[in-house]
Amino acid sequence: MSGTTGTTGSTGTDRTTPNSVIIVGSGPTGLLLAGDLAAAGVPVTVVEKRAHKISNISRAFVLHARTLEQLDARALADGLEAAGRPLDRLRLFGRLTIRLDTLPSRFRHLLVIPQYEVEKVLERRAVDAGVAFRYETELTGLSQDAGGVTLEVRGPGDTTESLHAAYVVGADGMRSGVREAIGLPFPGRSVIKSVVLADVRLAEEPESLLTVNTAGDAFAFIAPFGDGYYRVIGWNRAHDVPDSEPLDLDEIKEIARLALGKDFGMYDARWMSRFHSDERQAPAYRVGRVFLAGDAAHVHTPAGGQGMNTGLQDAANLSWKLAQVIHGHAAPGLLDTYQAERHPVGRSVLRSSGGIVRLAMAKRPWELALRAALTTVLDRVAPARRRMIGQVTGIGFRYGAPRGAHRLTGTRVPDVALADDGRLYEALRGGRFVLITPEAYDDQGAHKDRLTVERWAGDRRTTVLVRPDGYVAWAADSADVGAIEAALAAHVG
Repeated sequence: MSGTTGTTGSTGTDRTTPNSVIIVGSGPTGLLLAGDLAAAGVPVTVVEKRAHKISNISRAFVLHARTLEQLDARALADGLEAAGRPLDRLRLFGRLTIRLDTLPSRFRHLLVIPQYEVEKVLERRAVDAGVAFRYETELTGLSQDAGGVTLEVRGPGDTTESLHAAYVVGADGMRSGVREAIGLPFPGRSVIKSVVLADVRLAEEPESLLTVNTAGDAFAFIAPFGDGYYRVIGWNRAHDVPDSEPLDLDEIKEIARLALGKDFGMYDARWMSRFHSDERQAPAYRVGRVFLAGDAAHVHTPAGGQGMNTGLQDAANLSWKLAQVIHGHAAPGLLDTYQAERHPVGRSVLRSSGGIVRLAMAKRPWELALRAALTTVLDRVAPARRRMIGQVTGIGFRYGAPRGAHRLTGTRVPDVALADDGRLYEALRGGRFVLITPEAYDDQGAHKDRLTVERWAGDRRTTVLVRPDGYVAWAADSADVGAIEAALAAHVG
């Protein structure tokens, strides 16, 4: 780690200036956002109430294809791929196999990797980019006006301080202090009560990388950490008790036997916990100069493994927009598109993850009939299956486009081949826009450090301007120099 500031537990150079951003929360969402902003030259401070220690207590275990693409655009995906284990098919409802090896992506699989491994990589990148970290520092108050945001914080030894920034992002989880401070409700409800978690050793290794099944009233999931321990998640509908109820290994083994047919000889539990799973979403992701991202903005059931992924994609959407506005390359109205684009995605994830868990735990005859019918449709109807896979992996989402825009506007761009053996997600590194043209185009340095110009590897004639997050900002089937310059002025600044 780099040198400390005057605050115990801080790393990096503390810069709370009028053009800076303060991020509250140092989970994956906050870390990706901080690293992006610092790499773009924006002064960033991360405020975290925990001590500086990345915990191995993690509920998230999966990176999906769209998130891996975003990490690839930051030169992080290959390292994480080496640390995790790929899985190219999923088993749902005990009879439906979802193949991922046909995904239109460089990553035709999901990656099984604990959240803390992702956090390590993202934190290292953020520190190297110059992000300042204030650990053991808790938000106690927030106020904002047209000129910026002021945070009141309490640090080690009950010291108090005011921090000032142009913008603040709350990435501080389900019980977000930032969300509370700006007066946003968090409507929703608890969906599953008394979920149990444990990290255990197994006397018998499971046959599959991910072991998951439901039977009767029980559900269980097992995934490896890679260090000899396994994460077990379970639920027994017949034993809904408060989170405070004591938990022992015998209960976890019983749930596994009910759902999976055996407990794999679980022993040596290093951690056990009981919690409940909620479905909630803030009505707005922005209030003035304050934004919400990740679990501070939305929480849902763990079905489909979409939680960490949705938060990381929130960060990828917001970071380049904040950088553009702070550096004066875009009008502040660009920040409104964060709400317009990401709130519908969060709502869709709530519905899909909730639907999966409800169908998995179906018990009534009509529920079982619905599940059987849906399974048949997904198994036999390719468009329905592609839509479902696109939803879970994140590659199927597209953002709204202005009336009259080209049909590609707002769509995700896969890792297309570029001239001279290039590929798009390498060209996106550095947080730049990428202009892909059929013929050579010379920007003449007008958008230095914000634009990379590439040509198609093949004979495609469409001209496409790709945003830093890998979505189409503008496209034209045929475009002259004037049209390209107008598009660059409108989007790159």
